Amino acid sequence: MAGGAASGGSSAADTYAGARNWLLMPSWVVLIVFVLAPVCMMLIYSFLTKEFRGGVIWEFSLKAYDQFFCDRGLFGDEPCAIEWTYITIFWRSIWQAGAATILSLIIGFPTAYFIATRPERTRAMWVFLITIPYWVNLLIRTVSMKFLLRDQGPLNDFLISIGLIDSPLHIINTNLAVQLGLFYSYLPFMVLPIYASVERYNFALSEAAADLYATKWTTLRRILLPAVKPGVIAGCILVFVPSLGAFLAPDLLGGAKNFMIGSLIEEQFKGNAGNWPFGAAASMILLTMVLIILLIFARQQRKAEATS
Repeated sequence: MAGGAASGGSSAADTYAGARNWLLMPSWVVLIVFVLAPVCMMLIYSFLTKEFRGGVIWEFSLKAYDQFFCDRGLFGDEPCAIEWTYITIFWRSIWQAGAATILSLIIGFPTAYFIATRPERTRAMWVFLITIPYWVNLLIRTVSMKFLLRDQGPLNDFLISIGLIDSPLHIINTNLAVQLGLFYSYLPFMVLPIYASVERYNFALSEAAADLYATKWTTLRRILLPAVKPGVIAGCILVFVPSLGAFLAPDLLGGAKNFMIGSLIEEQFKGNAGNWPFGAAASMILLTMVLIILLIFARQQRKAEATS
């Protein structure tokens, strides 16, 4: 009987073995057309030359990458000096995305734990509430955040009405405003993966730790966090990566002094004054950075699985 069951399972698997590639064909077409092809186009454009009136000239060069890393003076004939302007924008983008990720983790982990520990009949309602903001376009949500944070907005009016402050707080066009915008935009990306991990967690392990006189902090640090680590890592990636390339929150909430790499890339493709090769080069540098970060995460995950 066991042999028959095993053979039945293998035969079922073999039934679809010949059609596997055909079943995957739609997915491959979508990935090639909408992911691989645009990336290849960006890579090619990054090696082209900017046309004076906009667009590109099909002459391959490294001028776009040289412009990103080297400052060669007003006329472009001086020796290469480090171009700190774009490096500073990149660094600002990294720490803004990192701060948004940490803030989302601090708020998102307790939220996900709270939802996962509710009675099963009410969990769907809590998850539903988390996803409600995504019914509205990101642009509209960011504009709403700008209205909320402005000097004469509801937040300042409320703080003044309760006597907490005497004059409005200037939040718009600051790093704090960008942080709040990124946090508000991507918090559910942190909550949902952690919630999925905590929901699968065996809470009997926590009860056993309590029976062995482990404190709540010890149980959290040595039992719960290692068990839900895949969800935490997935949430951090899902928040950090889009935050790194975001341009709506920096543009609408941060102003010119809080430029991020997404805003820089967007500006290069606007109108005839844009520099498409430079925008493409900046995009490829950003993509390379994201891939390196993902590879580091994947390597750490493999090491953790190997030692566990």
